[in-house]
Amino acid sequence: MLTGTGGSAHRRFMGAGRSTNVEILNVIPASAGPRKATFGGGVVHSIRPPGSQNFLSENHFAAIMLAPSPKISAAFASDKLETFDAPLGMLVINPANVESRTIWSSTRENLVVGIRRESMLSLAEQEFDMGAAELRTVPFGTVDPTALSLAQMLRDEVARSDRANELLIDSVITIFGLHLLRKYADSRVRPTRVKGGLSEYSARRVRDFLENNFARKLSVADLAEVCDLSPGHFLQAFTKTFGEPPHKYLLNRRLDAAEKLLWETSMTISEVAYMSGFSSQSHLTSTMQRYRHVTPAQLRAPGR
Repeated sequence: MLTGTGGSAHRRFMGAGRSTNVEILNVIPASAGPRKATFGGGVVHSIRPPGSQNFLSENHFAAIMLAPSPKISAAFASDKLETFDAPLGMLVINPANVESRTIWSSTRENLVVGIRRESMLSLAEQEFDMGAAELRTVPFGTVDPTALSLAQMLRDEVARSDRANELLIDSVITIFGLHLLRKYADSRVRPTRVKGGLSEYSARRVRDFLENNFARKLSVADLAEVCDLSPGHFLQAFTKTFGEPPHKYLLNRRLDAAEKLLWETSMTISEVAYMSGFSSQSHLTSTMQRYRHVTPAQLRAPGR
């Protein structure tokens, strides 16, 4: 059950995520697969051999099948185990503090999304004006094409390891949480639609904020708070105003900074990567090659 009253939802979203953002994924074995934690939750691309598990968390989790898997048996709480063939795109929602049991007889591949209770509450309050909302389980076999599309996007980004775009992952987790609330929450209020982009004042504030903070790790909630908007509304308004989502804007700003440092300073490429917000020299090199079609070393080559 998500409960609370309005007011400081942005601060709850950010503060809770900053203190224990990594621990949310500890309920899933490290051997399950690659993972990435953000301020509001985390994702795991899980590929596991035949086995079983009992699962219980104080946070909300959802799993989306990335490949069909026959003969899975599962149940929530004290329900009787149900056996079924899991199709591609099947969604399983494991609400906070609801225990589940699962047995699978073949290799199982899915994308697991964890969303902190405080983050989901923040979305419920800000996007839907909900003081309380109960996220419910869905019948086994339920296929959700939207959830599958978001899961595939997250899988591809997590696969990039230390080169993964954390703001993109945080943005998609936010969108995923909104989708769950809109479709699978019992207390629903019609969301307020964004009529336009950011105001001139908000656009200037967030542009200045990104200019001064582009090299540090940022979440959707960080940027939304600058504009005094909810995360979901901010994502839509920012994209409409700037013509691209926040993660792409930030990536281009970091690449611009890296190019300037490479041209105008004698810093090593590793130092340039650190100063411009990339996790390593190889991260800067692969990203610059992918989006600017040149490597840092080539950019510094005589004659360019």
